[in-house]
Amino acid sequence: MTNLICICCPKGCHLSVDEKNNFAVTGNSCPRGAEYGKSEVTAPVRVVTHTVKTTSQEHPRCSVKTNAPIPKEKIFDIIDALNKTKVSPPVKIGDIIIENVCGTNANIVATQNVN
Repeated sequence: MTNLICICCPKGCHLSVDEKNNFAVTGNSCPRGAEYGKSEVTAPVRVVTHTVKTTSQEHPRCSVKTNAPIPKEKIFDIIDALNKTKVSPPVKIGDIIIENVCGTNANIVATQNVN
């Protein structure tokens, strides 16, 4: 049995996921909590937020994130790729910085403008 706190909404339901019973979820007050509990135990995913270096002296870093959740086990590979990345202005919010980062089908996108 795995115990989790659901993050789908501010309510924060206390979930129990029974791995021995086809990942049955209890403690959820909505269907989204059941989905979250099962996926968190079977294939956890995260959105990665970070920064990349820029060539701008005024803004030496640009905030970025994945545009889709990625497998949790890929986080450190993605952070390594971001630490090796340097962008040149202009950068606009939503610009793709790295396409299909680490083979995840997610893109790294800018979350800040750098002129």
